[in-house]
Amino acid sequence: MNFDFSDEQVMLRKTVRNFVDQEVMPYIGEWDAKGHFDSKTLSKLADLGLMGVCIPDHYGGSGMDYNALAIVCEELERGDTAFRTAVSVHTGLNSMTLLQWGTEEQKQKYLLPQAKGKKIGAFGLTEPAAGSDVASLQTTATRNGDHYVLNGQKTWISLCDTADHFLVFAYTDKNKKHHGISAFIVERTYEGFSSKATKGKLGIRAGNTGELFFDQMKVPQSNLLGNEGDGFKIAMSALDNGRFTVAAGACGQIMACLEASVDYCHERETFGKEIGKHQLVQQMIAKMEAGLQMSRLLVYRAGELKNKGVRNTRETSLAKWQACDFANQAADDAVQIHGAYGYSNEYPVERYLRNSKAPVIYEGTREIHTIMQAEYVLGYRKDKPLSQMLPAWRE
Repeated sequence: MNFDFSDEQVMLRKTVRNFVDQEVMPYIGEWDAKGHFDSKTLSKLADLGLMGVCIPDHYGGSGMDYNALAIVCEELERGDTAFRTAVSVHTGLNSMTLLQWGTEEQKQKYLLPQAKGKKIGAFGLTEPAAGSDVASLQTTATRNGDHYVLNGQKTWISLCDTADHFLVFAYTDKNKKHHGISAFIVERTYEGFSSKATKGKLGIRAGNTGELFFDQMKVPQSNLLGNEGDGFKIAMSALDNGRFTVAAGACGQIMACLEASVDYCHERETFGKEIGKHQLVQQMIAKMEAGLQMSRLLVYRAGELKNKGVRNTRETSLAKWQACDFANQAADDAVQIHGAYGYSNEYPVERYLRNSKAPVIYEGTREIHTIMQAEYVLGYRKDKPLSQMLPAWRE
């Protein structure tokens, strides 16, 4: 594996870092305190070609690879989890899924404007009673002539009030359990669609998260993604991409904790010397650095497999689990290094700690990924090749 970044990737990192320093860092404290999601930031990301960075150029994207997407997510989360989450959902969960599973007509209608950032995409899988247990979905889709009628509810949906298009999963045949789940492209303008933001979150307060409601909502038959019953496979393939972006973002979270802590170690003195001179503080700094480097190796390894078109569920799961755990620990240590100041919003580390908890839960909890890794090692879980997972018409 080549660990060197291309000139294009180096320039991309500089571009996103400069963007974060100028367009996110000066305002994120206020946005977080007010629970405000700045949707204009997404338009600015689109102007830089970052909302479709790994989508082929003939579908409106920048035509870069998966590790370019990882770089974008890492640098965005260095600023705040809210904006990495937006790219994860829009690009990783929605657009990449359309690229893999959509018909040419669907790609032209939905993927192309999303890759350009003219339209925003989101992902609707989780429900009040269905998180890790996908088969517990209650949302239904009933075929009626040339359309489906959807009824149900989704929760913890990022970009709920912002997105134009949603990938929504519903039962078309409950008797078949997860083999009876289907996926649909839903537009916000459809009659019977509504959304509501969730307030009072522990973290990612500068993000837009909430619920979706479908009340006798008609969806054209042409908006069925894949075939009836493909929904579970589609959701799992989407999560392989979404989890990859979450893992990459966690690297940015560790990086932010490390940068803030190093600055504070040189700024603060106790017992006549910089606190960075104390060995137990050095131990926490060293753990952050180790976590960052190990997480990056896992992420970029998964990215290389994705670039080669190789099934990577196992590798992406490991990267997501470990990187998010390292980020959560780094944020906890960053608060400890800052002492009492870390407990206030005078410094950003309290926000990092609040933000670091959600990625440990969403897109597969820590416990789910632990079980997955054990089952791979024990031989209980084996993946089919990627070519057998995707539809025959993919390009």
